[in-house]
Amino acid sequence: METTSPKRYTTKQMGDACEMIVAAELTLAGIPALKVPENWPGYDVIAQPFDRPAQRVSVKSRTFKRGSAYVGYNDYDQFDWLAIVLLASQDFEDRAAYVIPREFAEAKARRDKLTSKTAAERYFRVDQVPEIFAYYRNNFALEGAVSRSA
Repeated sequence: METTSPKRYTTKQMGDACEMIVAAELTLAGIPALKVPENWPGYDVIAQPFDRPAQRVSVKSRTFKRGSAYVGYNDYDQFDWLAIVLLASQDFEDRAAYVIPREFAEAKARRDKLTSKTAAERYFRVDQVPEIFAYYRNNFALEGAVSRSA
């Protein structure tokens, strides 16, 4: 895959495409899903497993980069799963998606001091996502989380 050519899409188009990828992969894994309307608060995709209530998925996308590049969310965002889609770069050959239970993401997230303006932010270094969340790569069956009640 050629990664040195200029991008032919905006960050908005990249985010929309990654949301559609996650919805499609969930559906193909047997969990019907669809992208919610723009600016929906807290999550981007809604999925309906047959064995539990609807699951809310927040999708974050980044081009893989080493160093101080981050992906994150706010602690007040309402979702059940965090999907991180990493796009290929010179340092990262293939696109990868990690679908992580909220509880696990919370446990692994970096956070700032409670007194800082950014106290609500939860974040991860992009180059550490593949290692931290290796178990949840391509977890489109939504395995490994405690189900929330109906």
